Amino acid sequence: MSKLAQTLVSAVGQHLRGKEDAIEAAVVALFAGGHILLEDQPGVGKTLLARTLARALDLPFQRVQCTADLLPSDIVGAQIFHPRSGELSFRPGPVFTSVLLADELNRTPPRTQSALLECMAERRVTIDRQTHALPDPFFVIATQNPLTAAGTYPLPENQLDRFLLRIELGYPDFEHEIEAVAREDGHRLVDDLKPVASRDELLAARAAVDAVRCDRELSTFMVELAHRTRNAGDGITGVSTRGAQALHRACRARAHLHGRDFVVPDDVRALLVPAWAHRLGARSHDEAEATLHEILAETPLPD
Repeated sequence: MSKLAQTLVSAVGQHLRGKEDAIEAAVVALFAGGHILLEDQPGVGKTLLARTLARALDLPFQRVQCTADLLPSDIVGAQIFHPRSGELSFRPGPVFTSVLLADELNRTPPRTQSALLECMAERRVTIDRQTHALPDPFFVIATQNPLTAAGTYPLPENQLDRFLLRIELGYPDFEHEIEAVAREDGHRLVDDLKPVASRDELLAARAAVDAVRCDRELSTFMVELAHRTRNAGDGITGVSTRGAQALHRACRARAHLHGRDFVVPDDVRALLVPAWAHRLGARSHDEAEATLHEILAETPLPD
């Protein structure tokens, strides 16, 4: 594993014990310049993961609690009229940060959800025909609770497609849960965490990902997998070209994470479900995961 990746995974892992795989996936998305959807039950550490990552990199962090009455302007900002001067000025919203936690994104209406689309895809905000650039890096971690649909607005396909990876944390194992219960407030401990890396180091890692090689045979393999998802059966919409590009980018980031300058088939195996399960349009995540494993098993690996 690269030095920066190892440092980050170790630092975050001190506060989120036993979740190294999920932490590594989050770092993959961060290095790839993508965003992640954390879908899991309340109280398993989703917010803690976001805060710890931001703190470890000494990046600005904002959290938005998504509710049914949240407006787009509450996220992206708004033009404010000043009666004395008769002028308008732009008041930036919480999206103007480096790490944005959109907590329970599916509890806010589609109009507000869509306010994030331009931010996530183009790293900018347009209000009253004026465009405002977002900070670089800009990393969104959105969460949702998959167990209840009451009072929620399911994320549409075009919104899901903006997330590079979808990951779960799950409950900690018995021993790690004892530690978590004993220290009670992990968020308080995050405040004392000293940064272990810098913004410049993160940007350098992203530049290094650009130099990672993915041979044509592996790119062809990814496209073949995408084509097979489009004929996987009723209720499966399949993966778009953008979805295939997302897997390609994530694999290059994982290769860099593991100290390689080239992608190998194991990168595809490791990231296929996190990169594509939320893009299939399946009735459940279990169905999407089973479909992807079946397609992977039936598709010959490149020589």
